Amino acid sequence: MNIDGKPYRTILPAADGESVEVIDQTRLPFAFELKRLATLDEAAIAIRTMIVRGAPLIGVTAAYGLALGLRRDASDAGIDHAVETLAATRPTAINLRWALDRVAAKLREVAVSERAAFAFAEAGRIAEEDVESCHAIGRHGAAILADLHKAKGYDKEEGRRLNVLTHCNAGWLATVDWGTALAPIYVAHEAGIPVHVYVDETRPRNQGAALTAFELNAHGVPHTVIADNAGGHLMQHGAIDVCIVGSDRTTASGDVCNKIGTYLKALAASDNRVPFYAALPFSTIDWTLTDGVAQIPIEERDGREVSHLTGRLADGGFATIEVVSPGSPVANPAFDVTPARLVTGIITERGVASANAEGLLSLYPERRPVA
Repeated sequence: MNIDGKPYRTILPAADGESVEVIDQTRLPFAFELKRLATLDEAAIAIRTMIVRGAPLIGVTAAYGLALGLRRDASDAGIDHAVETLAATRPTAINLRWALDRVAAKLREVAVSERAAFAFAEAGRIAEEDVESCHAIGRHGAAILADLHKAKGYDKEEGRRLNVLTHCNAGWLATVDWGTALAPIYVAHEAGIPVHVYVDETRPRNQGAALTAFELNAHGVPHTVIADNAGGHLMQHGAIDVCIVGSDRTTASGDVCNKIGTYLKALAASDNRVPFYAALPFSTIDWTLTDGVAQIPIEERDGREVSHLTGRLADGGFATIEVVSPGSPVANPAFDVTPARLVTGIITERGVASANAEGLLSLYPERRPVA
């Protein structure tokens, strides 16, 4: 996608052919900087500290991180160590484990001397597949937006916009390119459908205000940032036409795990009869789980993310301030689970599925149990 008219991806091999460069998302939206990752530990730190974030991008970064680790130790023990190190960085997003398992499973049959190069190339293939998947998600989701725009009669009112509510950042910054929840918006925007995005700020890390707003602004998509608690109010007053969110892990039964606060938006959408979609690639579906609330591990992050805020001052400098009463304990669950009953549909690279086992299996028949 575009930054000041120049196309970028979130991760790509560096010119030296021995490392990768990523967009440092901890510096956004006030500074756009690339960061070089040359070792396993640097890749693990980038994932853990959210220099890179978003389930698909975490998976691709982990695949490259495994390749970087093999440059130092390509033995079977080296593979195991790299996989263990990277898998421990973020427990909720299934794409991370999926990417590591995919690369590691193939490495055992590769000569030790060729493993690092093979893994690096396989990580590149995963990245390209992610771009293709996200673009396909965009096309399928944009068809929903186009149909909704017409069904509401907006196509007969000049300039009438379709208002989309999203939560957290599931745009191209969360993937290699295009995004998941924002991909339909980008495709619709480029097709001339007048879309407008209400962007949840997404406390505590403010990925909506800092990242989603940044990339929509850079790409020229109309949007408005709102406080997280404003979504229900806007739905009550007919200001939201549809909600689209991403996912860090979705169960085989259609439960959607996403950034904390997503469940509350789904409840408000259900109460106000607003369609609520989750957009995600195949690598986000965990076919081993059927009960998201009971089975998906929820990452508990540092309470300082809640108790402190960092922002830009009027003089251009930066400061971190405390916003919670000193000494008060803080809880910081990073994700919640939206039950399938609240999800209108799941937008994937293969099409739109009902949020249930049969709906997902209709798109992925190869996942049906063998009789």
